[in-house]
Order: sequence, then C-alpha cells, then structure tokens
Amino acid sequence: MTFWHGFWIITGVHFLACMSPGPDFVLVSQQALSRGRAAGMLTALGIALGFGIHIIYSVLGLVTFVAQSAPLLTAVKIIGGLYLLYIGYKGLRAKAAGGTVEIRKDHLADESTWKTIWRGVLCNVLNPKAVVYMLSLFTVVLSPDTPMWQMGVYGVWMTLMLFVWFGLVALMLSAPAVSKRFQRFGHWIDRFCGGALALLGIKVISG
Repeated sequence: MTFWHGFWIITGVHFLACMSPGPDFVLVSQQALSRGRAAGMLTALGIALGFGIHIIYSVLGLVTFVAQSAPLLTAVKIIGGLYLLYIGYKGLRAKAAGGTVEIRKDHLADESTWKTIWRGVLCNVLNPKAVVYMLSLFTVVLSPDTPMWQMGVYGVWMTLMLFVWFGLVALMLSAPAVSKRFQRFGHWIDRFCGGALALLGIKVISG
C-alpha cells in the first residue's frame, strides 16, 4: 500500500471515529458550555496530546514487533477487524434516546490553563478503548514493509485531525442551541459511522 493510499484511508476512518460521540465529546462539550469557548479549546488540546501518547507506543510496538512476523501481523489484523466490526455493530444499534448526551451547565470556578489541558489528557489516556481503536486502525494500512516514518506521519496527522475536530466542537457547542440540535441527530451519526466501520472491519479480516 502506497503512502497516499494509506493516508486517505486513515483520514476517512479516523474522521468517522472522531464524529462518533464518546467520553471526549462529552468532556469538550461540558467544558465549552459551562466555562466558555477557551476552556473547550484547551480541553480539545489536552485530548489531542493524550491521543498522541497512544500514537507513540502503538507505532513503536507495531512497527518494531508485529511487522516483522507475518503470523502475528495476521492475528493482529483479525483482532483489529473484529473490533471494528464490534464498534460498528454498536453504532448501528444506536437509538435516539440513548444517542443524546446530557451536558449540564455547571458553574465552575476558574482554573489554570494547564489544569484544563491536563483534564483532557487524562480523559483520552485513561480511555481503555483508545488503544484498541489505535491498533485496529493501524492494521488497516500496516504491512511487513511499512516504514516507521510513514506510521509516524499517519500518527501526527491523526492527532492534528482530532484537535481540529474537537476544536470545532468547542466552537459550535459554545452556543447551547447548536448543542441541542447536534445531540438530536447523534444516533444517526452513530449509525452512519457504525455502518462504515463495520464494512471496514470486514475488509480488514477478508484482506
């Protein structure tokens, strides 16, 4: 797989995953609504930094160990494909009542910039699904001859995408009216992304 072929696959899949509501979305939304746009943007930065930690150990581990063993690479691809199928299935089953995220507008005291960023870092780093997702996504483009620099570029790009997406979420959800409209269609977003990820999981396993 060429660099640009893998790049566009990574971009498409990661964009779908970013759109699907989860703990990171809830935290950014809550911060943007309760403490303003700046807090939401700082939280988005923290989430991106936390995601970068997952990127580092995933790239080093996969490229150094998995790519040098064909049987192990096959096993990782199957596991990754099954996980993509699993999260795709959950997305397809999303219902309107369960797809709405409750975000309360708490009155929080002012806190330091670094504390706000650190909250975002912990939210992403401590999410156990993040590492499984990372491994699953990288198996889509991983092959025994994939160079480490290529995986590193993919990782940096994914981190940047995550920050831009949640930065946009913070900007949009600073207005409560926009937040309510966005949440109303949350289950449809989940279904669309779930279907796409499920198809990708099938492709990974069959490939």
